[in-house]
Amino acid sequence: MSERVTQADLALLAFAREAKQKAYAPYSGFRVGAAVFAGGDIYVGVNVENAAYGSTICAERGAAMAAVAAGHTFFDAIAIVGDSESPTVPCGACRQFLAEFNPEMRVVIGGRSDTVEVMTLDALLPEAFVRGYLDEDDGGEE
Repeated sequence: MSERVTQADLALLAFAREAKQKAYAPYSGFRVGAAVFAGGDIYVGVNVENAAYGSTICAERGAAMAAVAAGHTFFDAIAIVGDSESPTVPCGACRQFLAEFNPEMRVVIGGRSDTVEVMTLDALLPEAFVRGYLDEDDGGEE
């Protein structure tokens, strides 16, 4: 499942670490930063909590929305770093959200320690529900 960590992975993770410092997490105290690499550029996001917990936005989705707002709909990679000691994996909702933009993207994860892990999104979310399901012929049923 784990891929080799590259210098580009570490550079992307550094952007996520820097972004994490700006996270808004007054309820959980668990800050997360994310950085998406798309179209040769880097887009960052942070978790933004809300008193109505369901309205909270994860860092991964924030970074993805920034990339989409800049015109990108294919992501090469995402780096995620959280306040945990071990590498912070994206939640299930973020895995599904990211699959829209490349189910095979690299996912680089880190935490407070120096441990870094790299995998592909499809390893984290096998059999994701993607656009192809909506495009399939229904066999003539109406």
